[in-house]
Order: sequence, then structure tokens, then C-alpha cells
Amino acid sequence: MGRFAYHGPKLVFSGRMMTELKIIELLARWAPDKAPGMVRGIGDDCAIFRPRPREDLLFTTDLLVEDVHFRRTTHTAGDCGHKTLARGLSDIAAMGGRPRFCLLSLAVGKGLDQRWVEGFYKGLLELARETGCPLAGGDLAHADQTAADIIVCGAVPRGKALRRDTARPGDGVFVTGALGVSALGLATGKGLPWRRHLRPEPRLAAGLALRRLGASAAMDLSDGLSIDLHRLAKASGVAAMLNGDLPAFEGATLAQALHGGEDYELLFTLGARKKAPLALAGLPVTRIGRIIEGPPGQVRVPGGILQPLGYDHFRK
Repeated sequence: MGRFAYHGPKLVFSGRMMTELKIIELLARWAPDKAPGMVRGIGDDCAIFRPRPREDLLFTTDLLVEDVHFRRTTHTAGDCGHKTLARGLSDIAAMGGRPRFCLLSLAVGKGLDQRWVEGFYKGLLELARETGCPLAGGDLAHADQTAADIIVCGAVPRGKALRRDTARPGDGVFVTGALGVSALGLATGKGLPWRRHLRPEPRLAAGLALRRLGASAAMDLSDGLSIDLHRLAKASGVAAMLNGDLPAFEGATLAQALHGGEDYELLFTLGARKKAPLALAGLPVTRIGRIIEGPPGQVRVPGGILQPLGYDHFRK
């Protein structure tokens, strides 16, 4: 959808009418079509994008849901806009891609005013400009609670995307950055961990460096190391062994480092003959284990089996 369409005659914020036409005009000023390959963006029935020769396109979608991923009392509108796009960009980073454009569907919850809506888009578009990922269209609606669905298109040279199903026994297992920072921020509401929880940083430069390095497999840490490493190992038909040396953020507990979600660091594997870097794009790299033969998805730790206790939307 290249245009922003609203399912109803009008949007009313705090007694003021905000029409679809006004929203389109506002967004067209804020998000002009300037990206390479973008033939037509906001304002038509579809966006038109012309991919480059010999590249594979990457597509991902992510939801940001009120009272699941954010709360009105703790997250500003700008935080919500930033976080919505960051979640999608993190998937592009995990596959070694460069972002090309994004599409956004936003359901505006009851009681939110025009200032909130504008703040949301400003937060999203600020990150879009920083990362070269222009907003090319989307949809608008009202709902009881706010929800945002972001679609991000990225690209990699043909056949070069990093995947999670290509790890092999003997590969080392690594992570970028520190673990448990977002969980610590959510628990304390203070300092850098809280800021990182509100406005996560997608590791796009590190993803590009990983692709050039020749990582054997990769994914982002969105739901917690324990469940995400389980997913990578299961997709690859292998098991994993952790060595117990985790780069936990200062102040974070072992449980937060193992199971805390929304760190958006990169989890990756390297073949045994590859020399692991000490850092990627300015982020420290830590070897945390190795890929082994065993039941697909099993993650072993000294003394036992690590259960995948990271975030699961459907776990009761």
C-alpha cells in the first residue's frame, strides 16, 4: 500500500478532525521519495521499488502492541515509533542486509491525540533517516489499543544472506555486545539500560561486517539467548554447548542475560577455521560456546540442559 488509507470517514483527536488527506500531506512532507530504487512512495495505491541487479530482497514484519511491547505510562510516542522500526531493522541486520524501505500500518488506540500520532511518526522517521530506510506507505485505523505493524524491505548480494539454518558442528557460537541490558532496564527503569529498552539500536553495521566475514549462521536476539539459540540450533539440525562465559551487562543477573528479551544483539556462528574478530563495527564480540552434534535445538550448559525460557507470546 503506497498510500495511507483510513477505514472510516474521519479521525478525531481531542475534538480536532484529522483527515486522511491531512495525514498523507504531513507524511509526504516528512518522508519524501529520495531513496535509491524508490520510484513512487506515499500517495499512491502501491509503492513502486526497483531492485538493483543481482541482489536478493529481504522482507520482514514485526508487531508493536500496547501493553505487550510498550505502555503509555512509560514510553513516549517517539519511543514507540523508534522501537517499531528498530524491531524490523534488527531482522535485516541479522541477515547481513541493507534496508531499502519500510511500510507501516498503525492502529491508533483510544484516547490518543494528534500530538501522540505526530510524535510516533517523528520517532520512526528519525531512525528511518539515520539508517537509510524511507517510509514508503502504510495504513491507518482506530482500535481499542494501539498496535503498529512494520514491514521492512532490505537487500543483500544474491545468495549472500545470512541464515539461521546453516550452522554446523564445530562452529563457534558468538554474540555481539552485552546481554540482559533491556531486561535490566525494564526491571529498574533507570540509566543506560532503560534508554536501551526504550530505544533499541539495530546492529546494521555489525550485520554487514558479519556477512563480509563469512559467518556460517546468524540471527538477532529479540526474545532471549536461551530461546533464540535453541531456534538457531533447531533450524540447523544441531545442538549447542554454552561455555558459561556470558557477556552480561553490568548489573544484569544471569537469568536476565540468558532469558531477557529485546537486546537486539547478533547471535552468530563461525567455522572452526575462521578467525573470530574481537569487535564488529565497534561492538565487542564474545565466544560463548560451540555447535555440536545432538538433538536438534538442544542447548547444553555445564551440568545440564538449558531450557528455552526466553519470551514466548503464547506461553501461559
